[in-house]
Amino acid sequence: MAEFDLAIRNGTVVTASDTIRCDIGVRGGRIVQLAEAITGAAREIDASGLMVLPGGIDSHVHLDQDSGPEIRMADGFESGTRAAAAGGTTTVIAFAKQKKGTSLRACVEAYHKKAEGKALIDYGFHLIVSDPTPSVLNQELPALFGDGCTSFKVFMTYDDLVLNDRQLLDVFAVARREQALVMVHAEGYDTIKYLTEKLESEGKTAPYFHAVSRPQLIEREATHRAISHAELIDVPIMIVHVSGREPMEQIRWARQRGLKVYAETCPQYISLTADDLKGENLEGGKYVCSPPPRDEDSWNAIWEGLKDGTFQVFSSDHCPFFYDSTAGKLHPKAAQSFRYVPNGIPGIETRMMILWSEGVARGRISPNEFVALTATNHARIYGLYPRKGTIAVGADADLVLWDPNRKETIRQEALHHGSDYTPWEGFAVTGWPVMTIAGGRIVVEEGKVLGQPGDGSFLRRDISPYARAGG
Repeated sequence: MAEFDLAIRNGTVVTASDTIRCDIGVRGGRIVQLAEAITGAAREIDASGLMVLPGGIDSHVHLDQDSGPEIRMADGFESGTRAAAAGGTTTVIAFAKQKKGTSLRACVEAYHKKAEGKALIDYGFHLIVSDPTPSVLNQELPALFGDGCTSFKVFMTYDDLVLNDRQLLDVFAVARREQALVMVHAEGYDTIKYLTEKLESEGKTAPYFHAVSRPQLIEREATHRAISHAELIDVPIMIVHVSGREPMEQIRWARQRGLKVYAETCPQYISLTADDLKGENLEGGKYVCSPPPRDEDSWNAIWEGLKDGTFQVFSSDHCPFFYDSTAGKLHPKAAQSFRYVPNGIPGIETRMMILWSEGVARGRISPNEFVALTATNHARIYGLYPRKGTIAVGADADLVLWDPNRKETIRQEALHHGSDYTPWEGFAVTGWPVMTIAGGRIVVEEGKVLGQPGDGSFLRRDISPYARAGG
């Protein structure tokens, strides 16, 4: 009998801290040996000329999520995890969204049913709290944290999700008591509503005006307010999908005061701009997301933050819709106003290749920093480390064989997501995933999906060390 199920030989192994030449031995879905040379495996993979990275972790994805009347999300757990794996990601954390007036526990149970038997890779859940009733705060949230959903997201905007300041304080207090990590969508509800109504009254209803209705100052104000609430309660928070310099200044200010404020950014904020929303015939609707893409000065700011540690994680905020007239970006109300264009873009498959190409290939960040931003820090922050996010004995054999020099052009026809378009159509990249391995199984090889629905399992996550208050 072979000593190893799988050996990956002759590759350059890259972690968040080290770059070494070694072979990797896998048995029972785990890494069991790192050595100069490994023989005696049932199957060997020659990684000569390639980098071997920890499989990516995308900690901000929306899959099979209720998006309102007449709107249908383009990806469920099967197509979404298929696309993730094709892009080099081996773990996703999706959102179980509470609908106002309903039990959060019931929403999570329904979400488990949506995912069960469908995912090709491992997955976890964040909670979305939209209705923090006493029973949710005192019974349901603590119990769900105990079930391994140890983080939750709150929104400072959107009619069906927004929490007022008192509600934010209440949920922050629960997070502090239970050591759960709070993720905050920081945009101001009333200011967006005011600007939206003003623009509509002036006949400015095209998708481009979605960006005009959500300027950076609105994100800046909400970020400051969220930080102030967190300081009052003494609870760590993660500000998600930060889009530019102004909210970043608030995060840096908080850190200088010793506050535990973490930050995430996304591919759209280093590669798209508000001008992309100007397309004719609602073409700009393909790029509607929140916060919206900004400008090239904002790209420069985001790169500063990726290099200096302002950002701990780089996620996709994958929120996919169809570019069609039935339940997607072109549904009948979209022509009336930008406010009705489904809000979100697909990006789960292209996240890692965009960051490598714009970051490592251009000399802005190192391969080790890339691994930290796309895998290791996600695992550390969200209670999955050291099982996930690194290459070490005992870790899950979640790996991606990466060609750092391969040049490709992103095309919708080659992608695996459910959406019928990509915002990065024609975007040239350097750096490409050649093979994705999850739990010791080859899931994708040269763009061909070999994994099966049900191969992935739900991950019960530990309490995050980043969620500890004080100190």
